[in-house]
Amino acid sequence: MDFDPTEEQAAARDLAARVFGDLATPERLAAAGTGSDAELWKALCAAGLVEAVEETGLLGLVLLAEEQGRTTAQVPFTASAVYGLLAVARHGTDEQRARLLPGLRAGTTVVTAAFPQKEWVPWLRDATHVLVPDETRSLHLVPVPDTGDAVEPVELTAPWAAGRAVRAAALDPGSGERIGGPGPYAYEDVLAAARIAFAGLQAGVCAGSLARAVAYTSVREQFGRPLSSNQGVQLRAADAYMDTESIRVTAYEAAWRYDQALPVAEHALTAAWWAAEAGKRVVHAGQHLHGGMGADLDHPVHRHFLWGRQLDAYLGCGTELLAELGDVLAKGDPA
Repeated sequence: MDFDPTEEQAAARDLAARVFGDLATPERLAAAGTGSDAELWKALCAAGLVEAVEETGLLGLVLLAEEQGRTTAQVPFTASAVYGLLAVARHGTDEQRARLLPGLRAGTTVVTAAFPQKEWVPWLRDATHVLVPDETRSLHLVPVPDTGDAVEPVELTAPWAAGRAVRAAALDPGSGERIGGPGPYAYEDVLAAARIAFAGLQAGVCAGSLARAVAYTSVREQFGRPLSSNQGVQLRAADAYMDTESIRVTAYEAAWRYDQALPVAEHALTAAWWAAEAGKRVVHAGQHLHGGMGADLDHPVHRHFLWGRQLDAYLGCGTELLAELGDVLAKGDPA
């Protein structure tokens, strides 16, 4: 396997780092409140970063999701890329791809997913469509009703512009169009891709949290010495670094296998487990290393803490993921 990004993937990652770094500042995040930053979303689409995912694959998306997580940027980028662009490109018919992909590339069509394990849907308030499985786990792309009373806002731990349908019929699979063939294949494939993509998002969240902790402890002095000279601080930061790298490498491996059309179910669950379990350790460490400042709800590191805990919950939490991974391994060869 080769984790080195291609020239196209590296260029997209570097551009994403600049756009997120310039526009997803703590001041803009504070101004956005619990909603999404519409101007940042327009900038990402205008830069061709959503469209780039189609060419760079899931590994490319993981690299871009890291940059979103590093700044905790409040846009539906990772969700719409994996549930919309990649899902349609991989499982849509020729007619569906021709009709749906231009809007997904331009960001005028925003897709999220209402998979059965959650009562709420992330970024539903931003979405034009929702990917919904039916009782056979066939996937359907359902338009979000454009009436103002169709979606009820839900405030989560992290500001993900989440919501729930006021009327269950609003997200009825029968009111949409099927993506992929009948049966669970497309659902399981998209679920695996989403787990990997959101693990990449968590890698960025953790990297951003750790970077802030390192910067803070390097300048904050106690008894005339920087906090970073304290061995206990060094060990805590080192553990957080190893956890962050573990999230990153398992996400990279799973994404690489997905792009190579190799069996990926157990690798996606492994990446999700590391993101859930190690992720919450890292964001707790990042907040702890800030001392009293970490308790300030307005401090930028607190956003990483909130995102890390939200991703832990969204991915399914460690014990649930381990149980599912055990079931996959017990069945033998995932191929």
